[in-house]
Formats: sequence, structure tokens, C-alpha cells
Amino acid sequence: MKRILNTLLVVILMISCTTGDKSEVKSDVEPVKWQEVLTSKVDSINSDIVPGKLTMDVGIYFPSNFDDAFNKVTMDNMIESFVAAKEIFKPTDVQINLLWIKQGEIDPKFLAIQANKVPGIPTTGYANMYEHSYRNPAELTEQTKQAFEHIVEETEDSDRTIYLVALQDVFYPFLTVAEGRNWMMQTVRTGGLSFPSYSYPGTIPKPYRGVITISNLARPDRFRRTVAHEIGHKVMNVSHEYRETSPQHEVYADGGLMLYGNGEEIPSGEEGRWHLERLKISPYLYELGENGSKKWNADYKENGHYYDPIYGDYVIHFEGVSPIDEDW
Repeated sequence: MKRILNTLLVVILMISCTTGDKSEVKSDVEPVKWQEVLTSKVDSINSDIVPGKLTMDVGIYFPSNFDDAFNKVTMDNMIESFVAAKEIFKPTDVQINLLWIKQGEIDPKFLAIQANKVPGIPTTGYANMYEHSYRNPAELTEQTKQAFEHIVEETEDSDRTIYLVALQDVFYPFLTVAEGRNWMMQTVRTGGLSFPSYSYPGTIPKPYRGVITISNLARPDRFRRTVAHEIGHKVMNVSHEYRETSPQHEVYADGGLMLYGNGEEIPSGEEGRWHLERLKISPYLYELGENGSKKWNADYKENGHYYDPIYGDYVIHFEGVSPIDEDW
């Protein structure tokens, strides 16, 4: 009997170890040896930061060992796109503080990553996109999780900091309708990817939840808005949507910051899908005190899905849309 009880105890311990939060289990990867660069430039960019305003902290990680043929992201256009983001967010009375710019040699196997595992359940229209993501959250690939551990330096405020990470390629796989009632997997080569909480609720280790990858700022239409757009996903916690336009995987239209187009508006009120209101209660924001202290907004209560309780009434309850013929 004692042997049986001991065996049962071992089995229970094994189950408890394998069914916990896998997102918090660390891999054995060596951290990058980062060096701060362009410190005077950082000081100049931050010259407009004043106490008493809602503020977000952003750090820039820029690898020093890109392949010679890669020119989609340069130090200059990363900085200029960041400065443009400050201008775009300025009308909201939210300021963006650049913590630092760091450069270092990363493991070449992380220069290109597949962001998440191939999803198994497509959106069928019975629930809207946000509800579907809450039920079936995206999950990082092991490679991407290791890349984040390799690149991001953990600090007390890691989970409140936004990290702009320049990489050569970040691929995002998703399911789309092939024909009739059949789905197929496609992969998009991203110019920027925000890893937003509405898509990854609770599946990204907390110290790395602020990562945004940037891999193409070369085109004029990408240059001005990419960093601001990706920060918008992170801090407003919304997808590609605008006023009457419900979120979709890709929406090309002239409108607000969160569509693919030329718009820069961050609208307010229910007709604006509460973008401004959601921004101002983001857990990535704090009120800057006169002495440099930070009074942080409340954190997510349910891992940051779109309908997380911190948002209260600042949500839109919209119908899902079936991607296939209802007579299937």
C-alpha cells in the first residue's frame, strides 16, 4: 500500500509540473550583451517630457549583426518612426518616453522568427474575433519565446515597458478559408507585430508582454505610421478597426491609426470604439510625478483580453461574421 501511495504521489507531482503555466518556464538561453548608444539623441527626443501627464516607457533594441543584404530597418528610420509616433499620440495628451536605445549582437537564429504556433480552430462567426481569441488564444512558438528571453532584459517594470525590437523577419501564420468549408494555413511576412494581449491573453510570459517587433520601415507608407500603429495595438488593445469598421485580420482603408492606410486619428466615445478611453487606462501607462515617480494604471485582471474587466463599458459587443456560406 505504501508503495502504491508513493507512486500516486509521484504521478500527481508530475501532472502538476506539466499542467502549470508553461509561459513562465524559462529556456536556457544566453542574454544579449547590450550597450546603450546615442544617449544624447535620447535626451533630445525626451526634451518634451513633463510631469503630470500620462506617459509610456519605450526602449529600442537594435541588433548590430543584421545580414548585409538587410536594409528594411535602419537605426535612422527606427528613430524617426519613433519620433513620428510621439507626434501622433500627442493630441491624446499621452507622452512617450524613450528609455534608451541599445545595440548588441543577437544570436543569428533569432534574426527571423515564426511568431506563434499555427492555430487549430478558425473563426467561424459564432463569436466575434475578440471572443474567439479569448477562447482560443494565440501561443508563442518555442523559438519566439527563447528569442524574447535572449533579447529582453528583465527589470522591475519589464511587464509595463514597451520594447521595440528590430528583426529581419517575423512571420505570422493564420487560418483562412480555402474553398467551401475548408480552411488552410497562410503565413504573412510582417512589417511590425505587436503581440497584443487581445490575441495572446495569458500566453506570453509577463516580463515580455511589451515586445513589439519591427522588420520593415523602408516604404514611405510604412515609415510614418508603423511604430505608432503597433504601439496602438499594444496600449489600446484593439485590432484593425475604426468607427463602423469591425476588426478584421487586415483592413485597408482611409481612417484612424488602427487601419492600414494614412489615418492617424485615435477617436473617443462609443462611435470611436472607445480607442482614446482604452488608451488612457492601459497598464503600460503611468502618471509622471514631479520627482520622477511613476503612478501606474491598474493592471489587467484577466490577462488582458479585449473584454478584460479593467475596460468596464469601454468595449464593443458586435456580432461575428461567418467567413463561409451559411448553407454549408
